[in-house]
Amino acid sequence: MTLLDQFQLLLKAANWPDWAVYLTPAVVGILLIIVFILTVVIVFIWWERRLLGRFQIRTGPNRCGPEGIFQPIATAIKILLKEDIVPEKADKLLHFIAPVIVFVPILLIFAVIPISEGAILVDLNVGIIFVIAISSISVIGIFMASWASNNKYSLIAGMRAIAQMVSYELPVVLSLVGVALVAGSFSMIKIVESQTIPYILLQPLGFMIFFLGCLAEMNRCPFDLLEADSEIVAGYHIEYSGMKFAMFYLGEYGIALAYAGVIATLFLGGWQGPLLPPLIWFLIKVFMIFSVIIWMRATLPRLRVDQLMSFAWKFLLPMAVINMLIIAIEVLVGTMQWLMIILNFGFAALLILLWSRLFTLGGGRVEA
Repeated sequence: MTLLDQFQLLLKAANWPDWAVYLTPAVVGILLIIVFILTVVIVFIWWERRLLGRFQIRTGPNRCGPEGIFQPIATAIKILLKEDIVPEKADKLLHFIAPVIVFVPILLIFAVIPISEGAILVDLNVGIIFVIAISSISVIGIFMASWASNNKYSLIAGMRAIAQMVSYELPVVLSLVGVALVAGSFSMIKIVESQTIPYILLQPLGFMIFFLGCLAEMNRCPFDLLEADSEIVAGYHIEYSGMKFAMFYLGEYGIALAYAGVIATLFLGGWQGPLLPPLIWFLIKVFMIFSVIIWMRATLPRLRVDQLMSFAWKFLLPMAVINMLIIAIEVLVGTMQWLMIILNFGFAALLILLWSRLFTLGGGRVEA
């Protein structure tokens, strides 16, 4: 039973009206999710700036508050005070709605992510499918933003972003099939409870595919083509400013938090861990994943658009199909978990070696 279910029972025991019994927990849950996201995103922004500073042998923000902790708040205030400029020939309605459609699905993802035992808004028996379906809605907001701006550069960037997200959606979905097969359920809570051994050890190849696919869908390095330093414009939101741009900016960090939470839940055992409270373990795993994302941003160069698309279709997609078949055979045979660890690490190393050779020979790498 979730915490909100218990809250609902307390309201019934207190003889609240039926409409209040069902509406109040939902409103409280939504407010808690918004507060949680805003708080962690502020820390994410500060942590990324400070960690990037360490990687680049500099200090990072250190003036606004102790160790620069108030710098993200100052940045948010600055953005909110900027003028909202809308192009004269833009579609005003779509231009206004697009940031909302990009941001709201991120809130819905957190409804099925358990941050602690019982601390989940709703325990769906199709939790994984819900996450995949909801995360895809942001594509519509991106298309609306690029089209409504009445800017050819914005439209081209939007088309590139949509092609990128749709291409990487396929290997991401296929990599999750292995998780569902081993856990025997699509429920996020049951997947966490089934991880006596974290699935990152049982399915290293599936984890790698899912992680890289999430990086592409988050527009994070090395897949952050929309923020290329050599380009004139910054993507589909070039015509946005003020609060609307802040929602896109918040959405980028919000989706990073959401995918980090999903990865921690599906592959790292979620809230499970010794000694520390469950919520602390969940946050530690989320920040570990986000730190790796920052590490990759500070280390790797970004791919070109042709390399990005080739990587999705020629490398990740075939690997995801093979990984799914291997996991299905192991589950059907009833392979012991310790043997699955040895076999799957061996399969992952062999497939990556062979596919990297095929990928290079097949034209996946193009000299600069």
